[in-house]
Amino acid sequence: MKKVYIVRHGDIGLGRNKRYIGVQDLSLSEEGREQAFSLKERLREVPLDRIYCSALSRSRETAAIITEAHSLSLTVLPELHEIGMGEWEGRLFSEIQERFPAEYRLRGEDIVHHRPPGGESFLQCSRRAIPLFESIVRSDAQTSLIVGHAGVNRVILCHALGLPLQELFSFKQSYGCLILLNQAHRGQWEVKYIIPE
Repeated sequence: MKKVYIVRHGDIGLGRNKRYIGVQDLSLSEEGREQAFSLKERLREVPLDRIYCSALSRSRETAAIITEAHSLSLTVLPELHEIGMGEWEGRLFSEIQERFPAEYRLRGEDIVHHRPPGGESFLQCSRRAIPLFESIVRSDAQTSLIVGHAGVNRVILCHALGLPLQELFSFKQSYGCLILLNQAHRGQWEVKYIIPE
């Protein structure tokens, strides 16, 4: 039975201000490093066969800390990058809503297909993330860890559970969250939140 642990990288120090952070390369905050060390301890006894992360610093830093408890090397994969936010990258939600109200409304109406100017849609993200997830599942690894990002993790979770992408935001993705996908009989996946419980 295959197991895939999915982690969202640790905190990046933006506080309560909600911003569109996609491929902008930000490092972990001190709180994010603490979350990564907690994840390392939580996963210490898990017999991981492979650890995957994106090339973005916040994902690599989280994965590197977790890897300290395992004698494995990291596999860095661009397919795990967060969804690209284009011209919205780094901007406050409130700023986009105020400056581009029609575009903001369109995103809310069609979260799957909407693409910020110069950015990527969740559908486009799924075209890279889903084949990658399937290749991880087909590999000889019994237990894998993916250290990803909120958007790409949600795409993978929807796919694994057979849900349409419109259900993306059904999955909580707080910084440092840990989810276990357990493959039951007939290839069906079950999901369990470990952090937060």
